[in-house]
Amino acid sequence: MLKQRVITALILLPIALGGFFLLDGAAFATFIALVVTLAAWEWARLAGIEAQAGRVAYATLVAGLILLLYLARGGAPWLAGAVLLLAVLWWLLAIALVIGYPATSRYWAGTPARLLIGLLILLPAWQGLVLFKEWPLANWLIVSVMVLVWAADIGAYFSGKAFGRRKLAPRVSPGKSWEGLFGGLLLSLLIVAGVGLYRDWTTGDLLWGLIGAAAVVLISVVGDLTESMFKRQSGVKDSSNLLPGHGGVLDRIDSLTAAIPVFAVLLWGAGWGAL
Repeated sequence: MLKQRVITALILLPIALGGFFLLDGAAFATFIALVVTLAAWEWARLAGIEAQAGRVAYATLVAGLILLLYLARGGAPWLAGAVLLLAVLWWLLAIALVIGYPATSRYWAGTPARLLIGLLILLPAWQGLVLFKEWPLANWLIVSVMVLVWAADIGAYFSGKAFGRRKLAPRVSPGKSWEGLFGGLLLSLLIVAGVGLYRDWTTGDLLWGLIGAAAVVLISVVGDLTESMFKRQSGVKDSSNLLPGHGGVLDRIDSLTAAIPVFAVLLWGAGWGAL
């Protein structure tokens, strides 16, 4: 298993880095759309669609909606903001659904509801990344959200292993602990503080940076738990086996699907870029 994970990571890492940081414009949008479309194919299974034809149809629908969003940038620029704000509302609702699981599953257990939720999860992630490419410090914004999420994952893993006692969401993901959550959050905030000090941020900017980073990290945990909740409801361990040793695409981007739209809305609110 470890050998598979390492080989897969060595193959995917240069592809991912090249796609994120060397592509621009339509090429970048297409690259991210491909990742999201694969994730949509996996999500259809979590929504209760086992037939390949149905899963491919849902992935095609998501790809078509992405194309419409891309084409609408000039004529309906407000659409990007609407997609991201809907995502923020969804992730706030997801907090309650995760906390109340399994009782809350009665609200979304049907396949149509789960397919709709998939749109609220996947489309805003694509939209946020495309916007980052158009805003100041484009690639650095992508790096920032990824570092926040990855640092939180790493910090949570080691602090959970060392100190984990109290379960965070035992009915959804028994392996996660409150101690892991706090450890991951602390590591991410230390990185933000270090960046702020290095770049001579004012006290006010540093404070808002820490608050925003905390919001992004905490919602990324909700993204992880939400996918775990849907996998548990579907009785599967991984979203697919597309990535040997790593599970599926969704298993790798679940935290980012929540973090990206929230990060985008926070930056927009701070006047960083236009929607």
